[in-house]
Amino acid sequence: MSSFLSPYRALREPGVLRQDILASLVVFLVAVPLCVGVAVASGVPAELGLVTGIVGGLVVGFLPGSAIQVSGPAAGLTVLVFEAVREFGLAMLGAIVLLTGVLQITLGLLRCGRWFRAISVSVVQGMLAGIGLVLILGQLYTMAEVEQPRSGVDKLAGLPGLFADIASDTTSLTAAAVGFGTIAVLVLWPKLPAAARVVPAPLAAVALATAAVAGLSLDVAKVTVRGLVGAIQPPGLGDLAELGSVAVLGTVLAFTLIASAESLFSAAAVDRMHDGPRTHYDKELVAQGVGNTVCGVLGALPMTAVIVRSSANVQAGARTPLSRILHGAWLLLFAVLLPAALGIIPLAALAGVLVHAGCKLIPVKEIVPLARAHRGEAFVLAATAIAILVTNMFEGVVLGLVLAVVKSAWDTSHVHVDVRELPGGRQIVTLTGNATFLRLPRILETLEALPKDRPIELDLTVVRHLDHACRTTLENWALRHNDSGTEAVRMRTLPVAVTTAAGPAGSPKEPGYAEEPEPAEARARG
Repeated sequence: MSSFLSPYRALREPGVLRQDILASLVVFLVAVPLCVGVAVASGVPAELGLVTGIVGGLVVGFLPGSAIQVSGPAAGLTVLVFEAVREFGLAMLGAIVLLTGVLQITLGLLRCGRWFRAISVSVVQGMLAGIGLVLILGQLYTMAEVEQPRSGVDKLAGLPGLFADIASDTTSLTAAAVGFGTIAVLVLWPKLPAAARVVPAPLAAVALATAAVAGLSLDVAKVTVRGLVGAIQPPGLGDLAELGSVAVLGTVLAFTLIASAESLFSAAAVDRMHDGPRTHYDKELVAQGVGNTVCGVLGALPMTAVIVRSSANVQAGARTPLSRILHGAWLLLFAVLLPAALGIIPLAALAGVLVHAGCKLIPVKEIVPLARAHRGEAFVLAATAIAILVTNMFEGVVLGLVLAVVKSAWDTSHVHVDVRELPGGRQIVTLTGNATFLRLPRILETLEALPKDRPIELDLTVVRHLDHACRTTLENWALRHNDSGTEAVRMRTLPVAVTTAAGPAGSPKEPGYAEEPEPAEARARG
C-alpha cells in the first residue's frame, strides 16, 4: 500500500493539489481535439478516440510505471490502425488491440521493458518520420474532402491531381481553406503573448475553425456523432478466432512493437523534463498492456504514452498521477454530457491538426547534423521512413531494424591488413581488429594480390575476434594460394587451449602464441 501511495505524497505539500487539478484541465483541453482527430483519421467513430483517452486516464493513470506521462490515442499509430480497419474491418480492431495488450503485459512481466530502449534511435526516428509522411499525405486529401488513395506511393503521385481539384472545385477549396487556416493558427499560436497561450494551440485552432465555419455558414463536412455507448463494439468470439491468421498476427506484432517503443521512448523523454520519480520501464509496459487490453475489450483505438499531452502535463506543473487521472475524468464527462459538441467540428480542421502533428514527427532539424556526424544512422532513418511510405508500417520497421543491426555489425568489424616482407623474401601478413564475414571481400582482395611463389605467413594472433566464416575462408585460401613447389602458407592463431604465460608446451614461437599444424594436403603439396 505504501508503494502505491508514494507517488501521491506530494499532495500533502501546499498548492500541489490545486496545481495538479489545473494541469489536468490543460491536458484535457489538449487531448480533446487530438483524441477526436486521431480517431477520425484512423477511420473509426470519433467517440472511440475519447474512449481510449478515458482509459488512458482512469485505468493507466492509476497504475505504476511513470507518474507524469499521459496515455491515449496517438498519431503514431494512425496509419497502422487505418490500414488494419480497412483490411480486417472495424469489428476486428478490438480483438487486435486486446491481443496487443496481452503481449505487452507478458513482455513487461518478463522484464523486457528495458530492452525496448535498445532499439536504435535512428529506427524510431525513421518510423516516426515515415508515419508523419503518410499521415501528412493522407490528411491532405481529407482536408480537401477528397478520397485518399490506398498506398503511400499513390498518395504522393496523386498530389498534382489533388491540387488541381482544390483549384477547380469550390467545395474542396473551401474545406482546404479551413484546414490550412487551422495549420496557420497552430504555427502562429506559440508566437502569441503568454496570456493568450493559456489556451492550448490544438483547442484554439479547432475552436476558431469551428467558429469560422459556423459564422460564415460554410458547407464543409463535420464529425459524425454516434454517442459513446453506440460507438463501443466489443469483439465477438468470431473476431477472437480470426487472431490466428498470419496477416492479423503480423498487425498485432506491429502494434505491440510500435506502441511499446513509442511509450517507453516517451517515458525517457518525459523523465528528462522533470525532477520527480523516474519511470520503471517494465511496470510502464505492463500498465500500457492493461490499458490496451481494456481498450480492446471496448473495441476502441490502441493507446500509447503520448509526448504532446505528457509534455503539456509537465509544463502545467503536474507533480503526481492525479493530473492524468483527472484528465480522463474530464474526458468522460465531456463524452457523456456534451457529445453533440463533436458534431459541429469540421473534419478539415481535424485534418489540419494531424497534418501539423505529422510535420512534427519528421525530425527535420536533426537530419542534417545527423548526416554530417553519422551518415550510417541518417541512412537507416531515411530508409525506414521511405520503406514505410512505399510498403507499410510493419515491413518498414522490420527493414529499419535489420539495417540497424547490419550497420552495427559493420561498424564493429573493423579490420586492418598489414603486409611486410622479411629478409629472404618471406612475407608476413598480420590481421588486427575484428575479422568477420562482412570484411572478407577486403581481406581476400589483399591476400589474393600476394605473390604465389614466396613463403607467406598469416598472423592472426592479434585479431580480437575471428568468426567461423572468416576463419574457414582464410584456411581455404591458405590451402590453395601458393603454387606447387612453394612452401605452403602458414597460419598463426591464438591456441584453443589455455596457455601459461610462458606459452604452450613445446612451442617454438613467442609466449602465448601457437602455430597451427599444417593440413595434410598442404604438407603433401609443400
